[in-house]
Order: sequence, then C-alpha cells, then structure tokens
Amino acid sequence: MGPLDPVAVEWKNSAAGAVSWQTEWRKEGFVGIGDNMAAPADILGRRRIAQVVDPTKSAFFWLSAFFVVYCARPEDWVPGLKYFPLAKITAILAMWALFNSSGRTKRTYKDLPKEAKLLLWLTGILYVSGFLSPVWKGGAVTRAIDYSKVFIAWSLIFLVITTFDRLRRIIFIQAASVAVICAISIIKGHDRPRLSGVIGGIYSNPNDLAFAIVLTLPFALAFLVTSKGALKKALWALGMLIMMAALFLTASRAGFIDLVIMGTVTLWHFGIRGKRPGLIAGVVLAGVLLGVVAGGKLYDRFQALGGASTTDESAYGSYEDRKYLMLRALDGIENYPVFGIGIGDFTTYSLIWHQVHMTYLQICVEGGIPCLIIYLMFISCGFKNLRILRKTKDLDEHTVLFVGALHSSLVGFVVGALFAPEAYQFFPYFAVAFTATLLQTVKEKEQEPGTALPPPRKPRHFLEAYAHYGRTGAVNPVR
Repeated sequence: MGPLDPVAVEWKNSAAGAVSWQTEWRKEGFVGIGDNMAAPADILGRRRIAQVVDPTKSAFFWLSAFFVVYCARPEDWVPGLKYFPLAKITAILAMWALFNSSGRTKRTYKDLPKEAKLLLWLTGILYVSGFLSPVWKGGAVTRAIDYSKVFIAWSLIFLVITTFDRLRRIIFIQAASVAVICAISIIKGHDRPRLSGVIGGIYSNPNDLAFAIVLTLPFALAFLVTSKGALKKALWALGMLIMMAALFLTASRAGFIDLVIMGTVTLWHFGIRGKRPGLIAGVVLAGVLLGVVAGGKLYDRFQALGGASTTDESAYGSYEDRKYLMLRALDGIENYPVFGIGIGDFTTYSLIWHQVHMTYLQICVEGGIPCLIIYLMFISCGFKNLRILRKTKDLDEHTVLFVGALHSSLVGFVVGALFAPEAYQFFPYFAVAFTATLLQTVKEKEQEPGTALPPPRKPRHFLEAYAHYGRTGAVNPVR
C-alpha cells in the first residue's frame, strides 16, 4: 500500500483552544474518527438505493396485469388469447411474487381489515351452500371456486397497493379498460340489438355492461379533473362520451336510472363541493345530447313498461318476467333460508332459465339469509371507510376527489343492485378494497413522524461505526 493521499486538512480552535485535525482519505473510502464532513457519495448513494427498494414491486406488476385481463378482457377481442387462462396465470403470479416478498412488506395478512374477514366468511358460506345445493351441487361448487378468486384479488389489493400513486394506477386500468370495451362494443356491435354478446364475460349482457359503465364513470371524471394537459383531458372527455353512448345503446332501463342517481351524487362531489359549476353544465349538456342522439331504443323500452309501446313488445315481457322471478326467489328463500340453493343455481330453480334481477334477492336465495347479512355488512364497510376519510383533515385535492369518486361508485352499486343480478361481479368488491387500502394508506402516512433514514449497514471498517455521514446528533468520539 502506497502513502496516504490527504484530500483536506482543517484547522479549528475549540473552546479550550485545543487543536483538532480532521483528515479524509480518498483511497480508503472511510471517514476518520471525529470528522464532521459529509459521507462519501458512494456510501450515501447505497443508502438511498436501499431506501427505495420495494419488495412488492413484482406483485404489483402482476396485480396490474390481472386488472387488465379482468377489466379489458383482451381474450375476447385479441386473436389467439382465448386459449390461455390469463386471469388465473396473472393471479397466481401475483400471489407468488407476494409470497416471495413475505416478511419484507409494509403490510401482512394480520393487517387485513374486517372487510377481508367478512369476504372470507361469505366465500366459505357459498362453498357450503354449493355442497348442500338441492338443485345442482357440481355446478354450484364450481361457481363457488370461481367466485373465490375475488378474495385473492381483494387481499392483493390491500397488501400491495400501499401508496396513493399505486391506487391511481389500478383505478386508471379499470377506467381505461371500460372505455376501450365500450369503443370496441360500439364498433363491433353496431348492428347488434343492445350491444348484446359483443364482448363476453361480465360485459356479455347489456344490463351488465351498463352496470359496469355506471360504476366506472366517476373514476373517469376524477381523471378528467385531475389530469394535467389539454390532450389528457380531451382523451378522458372522449372516453366518457363513448361510455355514455354505449350505455344508451344498451337500452338498459336499470342502467339509466342508476346513471341518473350516481351522476347526481358525482356532480355533488365534483361540482358543488368542488365548486366547479362549469363541470356540472358540461356533463348535463353532454348527457342530454347523447340521450337525443342514441337514446331512441331506451325511450321505447320505458314506454313499454305500461304496455303502450308497439315498437318493443319484448320490454313489457321482460318487466313481467322480472316480477315472476322475484316471487320465485322469495319462494326459494322461504324453503331454503339458511344455506340457499347454491351459487348460480337459481337459473335452474326459476323454471324459465333466468336470473332474478335484484342482487340482494340473488345472493339471499343462492347463499341463504346469513350470506345476505354478511354481504350487506361487507358493503357497509366501504361506506364507513369513506366516512372516516371525509372527516380526515389535510387531505390533498386529488385524494378528496377520488374519495368522492369511490363514494359515487358505491352509491351507484347499491342502487343498481336493486335492478340487476350483480352479486358476483368483481367491480363492487374492488371499490370496497380501494376504500380500505386508501384509508390504511392515510393512517400510515399520519403515523409517520418524518422520513427517517434506513438502519445503518454493517460498517466496512471499525472506524466507520463512529462516522455520522452528515447527520446531526451523531455519536462524538472520545477525545
């Protein structure tokens, strides 16, 4: 080893007039005892890198992929993808990534809130009702297994989405996916009545498509308001117009009623509370114009409720069928009040191969009265979380807007559930998960006293244990 290369020599007088020498050696890369100089850049660099490493990054990537698969359903419009179980693949990979990061994450399974436990109970009861089904045990158990994916997705949302930025990205995927689905439905299904069956899965039925649109529109409006730049705002405005046009083309009466109620709540949050009167005028004007241009079929179906329409006789028949299905559901609840008839088995039990058009009756007749009670408790937790968030002080503007969007979406679900069989549609469960993880994120941020440095790494040299790296309050060496 050659001679040491001094970089700096500092002379200063202490209170007693003593002399203190401080020397830093570039060659050795450490700080001498008693130095008050900043740490070498490479050491601080390593500390900063260690501070930003996130063990859940991989899990969040696969969770995002799962949302793309579930919300955008690329297997229905991208050739070749229908042969791959993309939802199962992405969910398994997300769980595996989270498992590999266990012990190093901010949240653990012990931190799962009450909503997660209620959802687990709900899933368990539906399994029992499937095994005890008086209609078709095999079909009910198979559908219960498929439904149980929602608990996995729910848990991943809470454990992996630990920042508001991540929450925005996941909600962005849902909102953008529904807008894309609506555009594809209009293009591919312009010659199909009510856009029926253009896209499969949760969008195959016109009423289900309208329901998904209503639950997603508040998020799209939140991105429209919070986006920076005219291009981004224009794209979100176009996306909302496409979504509303698709809703009118479905001619869903339940969807339209739900839109009016949800839209009122949304405009109250964004327009009245947010003091944006121009937004209210623009949304109402766009809705009226779209109704005039694309709402002819919807108008005919409303007229058919009184049996006076000659252009859409099927609408009146649908109204009569719904009355019969509700009475049939009440009969099933009376005969099987505890565990119901099994998930998805009401279609057979109805005798006319239709599902009851009310979510609350649907889950009660198929899962039993206890299942309905737990389901209502689960949904109410979402409203409770939002109530706590609205009372929280010092929330930034973007968080306040998304709290309003989540509240509007949940109101849309509660109202829409009166007219549609959506007990097993994942969007409402996602909305409750969003409220839970947002509340937990806000609580964690409030508990943080400040941005603390990570614990020190093992020193390379015994002298390094005394180096303070530019921090105040460091241990001073004994003179």
